[in-house]
Amino acid sequence: MMSKSKDTRSLGRLDGFKLGWLRDSLFFIAAIVVFVIVFRFVIGLSVVGGASMDPTLKDGDVVVYLRVVRNYERGDVVAMRVPSGDFYIKRVAATGGQTVDIYDGKLHLDGAEVPDGHANGVTEEETGAVIYPYKVRDGNVFVLGDNRAVSKDSRMFGEVNLRQIKGRVFLMINKEGITRF
Repeated sequence: MMSKSKDTRSLGRLDGFKLGWLRDSLFFIAAIVVFVIVFRFVIGLSVVGGASMDPTLKDGDVVVYLRVVRNYERGDVVAMRVPSGDFYIKRVAATGGQTVDIYDGKLHLDGAEVPDGHANGVTEEETGAVIYPYKVRDGNVFVLGDNRAVSKDSRMFGEVNLRQIKGRVFLMINKEGITRF
């Protein structure tokens, strides 16, 4: 009789072990599914390449962007993919319906000079897809890099359709720490 009760306790322990293992496995699988969904549909990560957003973002900085944003405003830093397939981080300079003009080394919107505290250097016209003054079409934005002398931006490749924008940057991570936008 004694051995029968020992066997029952051993089986009970084994069933508890199996149940715990199953519960842990299901939790792990659920965590992975949530992680994949969040990074596929809610947030994204990108590494800054180059100096076009200097001094705001430097080469090698990691940015976290929010994918669910659909309304972008002037001044927002966005992650986007241009038609050539390149992935850029730029700042929205103008939105649909606004008229962009560049002269005297400055950005003008709807006929008025725009003070731009983020601009590093003068804003010059570039040879490319834009003839100024340029009216941004609805559903598009005009983007500029903060480091105007080296940035490849809307001055060269034209306005960006909102579908090309992957999201608005809200965090920057680098060796100095984490910065919110």
